[in-house]
Amino acid sequence: MSTRAQIAIQTGPEEWAHVYVHYDGYPEHILAALHAWTPEDILAAREIRQVSAEALDCFDPPRTPRVLPRPTRAFGHLYVWQDGTWAEAEAAQ
Repeated sequence: MSTRAQIAIQTGPEEWAHVYVHYDGYPEHILAALHAWTPEDILAAREIRQVSAEALDCFDPPRTPRVLPRPTRAFGHLYVWQDGTWAEAEAAQ
């Protein structure tokens, strides 16, 4: 079974792009893997099958990320760029 997640990246004052991650979205894996990537890398990927430190395995063609006014959890885990590092977020569902 997949552990789905979202990565929310602030792109405006009340605008957060939510990039979908299909596999291995649990914190023990994805937080270590995300350290290799910038928010710009994640936004460019648009929709991700799996994040590793070596590569972003992306869907082709990708779906456009959802844009919401705040980080919003739609799946098991939500991650954000905070104070120069990736962190798991508590957010509205």
